[in-house]
Order: sequence, then structure tokens, then C-alpha cells
Amino acid sequence: MLRRAFLTLVIVCGVLQASDDHRPLVTAVDSIGLTVSDLDRSVEFYSKVLSFEKISETEVDGPEYEHLEGVFGLRMRTARMRLGNEFIELTEFLAPRGRPVPVDTRANDHWFQHIAVITSDMDRAYKWLRENKVQHASSGPQRLPEWNKNAGGIQAFYFRDPDGHFLEVLSFPPDKGDAKWHDSGGKLFLGIDHTAIVISDTDASLKFYRDVLGLHVVGESENYGPEQERLNNVFGARVRITSLRAASGPGVEFLEYLAPHDGRPYPLEEKANDLIHWQIRFLGTNVARAAQDLQKFRSSFISTGVVELTSGSPGFHKSFVARDPDGHAIQLAQQ
Repeated sequence: MLRRAFLTLVIVCGVLQASDDHRPLVTAVDSIGLTVSDLDRSVEFYSKVLSFEKISETEVDGPEYEHLEGVFGLRMRTARMRLGNEFIELTEFLAPRGRPVPVDTRANDHWFQHIAVITSDMDRAYKWLRENKVQHASSGPQRLPEWNKNAGGIQAFYFRDPDGHFLEVLSFPPDKGDAKWHDSGGKLFLGIDHTAIVISDTDASLKFYRDVLGLHVVGESENYGPEQERLNNVFGARVRITSLRAASGPGVEFLEYLAPHDGRPYPLEEKANDLIHWQIRFLGTNVARAAQDLQKFRSSFISTGVVELTSGSPGFHKSFVARDPDGHAIQLAQQ
């Protein structure tokens, strides 16, 4: 009887341990970060043009942050900004300064990343962006054709911020998108639906984001035709799109260019202070386990390891930054 009870306890403990080992590494997408050259200018742009609200600002330096971001001798100013329920973080490196976005960057280069800001009215949004003299990246707003079952009726427009980062405004037809995007409350810009990244191989990226991190696939489509070409400003664009989400926060969208194949790879020498640097912050409950799992996956690490933060006020106390299979930076943080 005692032996049977002991065996039952061992089995239950084993199940609990297995359950813990198989919990998703990621519980939420906290924010999308990007490096900027002038924080005050960027805060003004995102506030005035896109209606983001500045929530906080911090300035940090020292060994903890050098080990986290992989940049020696850094001093960073970071502004956290909110639109709806989603957040971005804009970071200016006061020292050392990084390199600008290459002027010939195209939407199929593998360092491409953007955030998709939802608008309640594309015509009004485009007019407002024109009034604020944003730099076009698309020829104008594009309406995706109805033959595309999963994307038909979506309207989108690419443009750039003052540093050349790609941004997108997007509107959903009544039968697509989260319900909250159809309740504007009179606002023109509502929140961030997702961040999109160019990848080289969907299956390889799924192994990383779905199988290792624990995000789940929520949508797929294959987009091509003149509307997609003009949206991306890439002649002959044929894009395999895969959308994933964590339990909360904006989604992560893969853009695999089936054609053309002339997109350039992510620069091996890229640093967090370079202006092409974006960083998706994922929240998790055990960053030490996450680091071990990513090491087994043979991910490249930007951080020297899991870093414990005792200074500043980042909202988390353990974190590390690594790269996905194409070089995009992801941060795992434990609150």
C-alpha cells in the first residue's frame, strides 16, 4: 500500500515536472523596441503623427546594460510609449553612436522589420500622414484583392519614420482582424496589431518561434499581384505570410519572399546601437530555462548570458537578448 502511494506520488511529481518543462517559454509580447538617433525627435514624431503616448523615460549605463545589449561603454535613453494596449520602446544610444539605416534598404532585405499600426479610416490616415510629410515607402495605400481569401479587403500603406524605419498603417474590413480594431471610439490610430519581419525560411522560423518559444500560428496567406508589389515597393513580390501570437500582446508576422530572391542577409556585424536594430521583448517566467533551450537550439546570443538588472527601472529583473535564425533580435525578460 505504501509502495503504491509512493509510486503514485513519483508519477504525479513527474507529470508536474514535465508540465513545467513544456510550458511555453513566452507568455506575452511586452513591447517592440527600435534604436533611434534622436530620442526627442522620435518621441515627437510618434506622439504627434501616430498618437502614441509617452509613458516613461529612463537613462542607464554601466556593466549590466553593456552585458545585456552587447555594446561596451554604452549610455542609453529609452522612452516607453503606448498606443491602445500596445507598447514600443525608443532607444537612443548617447554613447557609442551607431550606424544609420542604409539608404538603399528595401522591404525584402532580411533586416526589414516594421510595426503595423491599425487605423479606423485609411483615407483620413493617409491624408494626415501626407500633411505631416512622411516619407513614402509604398506608392500609396493599397487594397488587397478579394481573390485572396485570407487578406482580401485589407488596406495597407508603408512609410518611414525620421530615421528611416519602416512603419505600416493598416485597416481591416469588417470580416477580418480582432474585434477591438472595429471599435474605434472616434480615434484614428488604435494600436499595434503586429510586428513583421522578413525571414528566409518559414519552416526554420516556425521551429524557433513556435516550437522553442511557444507562440502559436493564427493565420497564413500568400500575397502577390500589383497591389502587393506597390505596397512593398518590390517588383514581382510574392510573399508567404505567417502570423503568430503569444497569449497576449501584438503578433509576430513572418514575411518570406518567394520572389524575388535578391533580398540581402542580416549584417553579421550589426549592433544594438545601429539604427537598423529592432528588438522584440517577450515576457517569460523562467529566463534561465529559456537561455538553456536557445543554446540547445544553437541561437546566437547578443548578451553574454542571463543578466540580472539591479539599476534603472526596466520593469524586469532578469533578461537576455539573442537572435532568431535570420538575425532579428529577441529579448526574453522575467519580471
